[in-house]
Amino acid sequence: MSAMNPLCPPQIPTDDESAQARDAARQLARLLPGGERPLRLVAEGDRRESISIPQGAVRLFLDALTQLDQGRAVTITAGKVELTTQEVADYLNVSRPYVVGLIESEKLPARLVGTHRYVSIADLIKFDEEDRKARRAALDELARMDQELKL
Repeated sequence: MSAMNPLCPPQIPTDDESAQARDAARQLARLLPGGERPLRLVAEGDRRESISIPQGAVRLFLDALTQLDQGRAVTITAGKVELTTQEVADYLNVSRPYVVGLIESEKLPARLVGTHRYVSIADLIKFDEEDRKARRAALDELARMDQELKL
């Protein structure tokens, strides 16, 4: 994992790394404490040390492991980072003109600097989550109609 940096692009995990991530994600999911208690991590080496990991960081790490398990590269960015329309298109797996259309139709907030549009990562994630929910609801409705019509 790396911060978004053109000098250090994210790397696609190998099959072995994906398998290791899968095993680690399963083990970590079992260890996740309920509620908002931190997870205690104990490192054993020359000397035994214990640290508390906040729930948010544990969930982030579990999400990263899950993505690696699926063979995807993982990048961590700060919440206030802005992306170009091409970076947004890459994230959403759509074309850049489609992203420009989303911005122009005000479905995706952006900031205009000269002739360039920039989208905050927070706005992109919010848009993506809402879009996924809408697509899931549409699929659920199609499935309901399919069962109703016995197709």
